[in-house]
Amino acid sequence: MSAQKIFDGLLVLQYRTGNKKALSQLVKRHHKNMCAQAYWYTKNSDVSEDIVQDCWGIIMNKLEGLREPNSFGSWALRIVTRKSLDYVNRNAKQVKQRKTETFVDDDESDGFNEDKRQDVRNAIARLPEEQQIVLRLFYTQEYALKEISEILEISVGTVKSRLFHAREKLKTILK
Repeated sequence: MSAQKIFDGLLVLQYRTGNKKALSQLVKRHHKNMCAQAYWYTKNSDVSEDIVQDCWGIIMNKLEGLREPNSFGSWALRIVTRKSLDYVNRNAKQVKQRKTETFVDDDESDGFNEDKRQDVRNAIARLPEEQQIVLRLFYTQEYALKEISEILEISVGTVKSRLFHAREKLKTILK
């Protein structure tokens, strides 16, 4: 278990004992990532901020019942994901144009030129959304398979399958 997860667990336990500063530390540690997660679904920064703000209210109300304090990050991200998907589903007609997620750093020092980067972006955009989401969580957010399954509320086997099929399809598209 990573030191970050252990520290999150400690902050959760401190918050439960009445230390309100522990919650502000959790907010500082996770707010930006939660906003990025919401934005990935909504493509609207104002809406993303509103969703995350609502999620913090939910988190505060349910934090006492969190069985595994060390899993705070994936638990909170699952709440943001669900709320974001709810928003997208409610507003499907307004959210038709989805931008391609940048899965590759803008750092040119890795030998990847901009044309190759754009080819990868375009290839990823051609994947089904479920596969794009799993790729993003696994490669850019570096979540474990089990955490992804919890965030998306699907089985680990389904996560593995989506990753496998996404990789295979990317290989075919990029050839």
